Amino acid sequence: MTGGPSVRDARQAELDDVALLIRDAYRQYRPSFSRGLWERYLADIVDVRSRLDSADLIVAEDLGRIVGSVTFYPEGSRSTREDWPAGWAGIRLLAVHPDARRRGIGRALMDECIRRSRAMGSPSLGLHTTRIMDVAREMYERMGFVRIPEYDFHPAPGVVVMVYRLDL
Repeated sequence: MTGGPSVRDARQAELDDVALLIRDAYRQYRPSFSRGLWERYLADIVDVRSRLDSADLIVAEDLGRIVGSVTFYPEGSRSTREDWPAGWAGIRLLAVHPDARRRGIGRALMDECIRRSRAMGSPSLGLHTTRIMDVAREMYERMGFVRIPEYDFHPAPGVVVMVYRLDL
């Protein structure tokens, strides 16, 4: 990767490509879901347009190709899926295409979310993750995110969605 990816807001014409990227990035988790739950989850995560009123869709581009994305909520409490405290910024659906992993793309997207959060004066940046998303979770912890279990939730029996926060 020459010079690394450029990170910017997604363009309207790229929304379908971003949806496919998210699908491809999250496909590895399919075996951990029941069929019905996976179908509902997949339909939700690829619906990038539904989040644009309250969030920024940030992408990483490398050599003219979208290789990563993240949904950034400047005011996390405006998210319809997460229950963030007022004033927190939030992120959702960090995705890096499988053939572009281990090149710092996820970190570049996270750094952009942290930069935006600090620029707007947010006290904290929150995110949700699960045990199966171990590579991402380990990156978040290396970046200084800490677990806040009182905000965890359980969308299905045996499933714990863990909350992490970075104090800014």
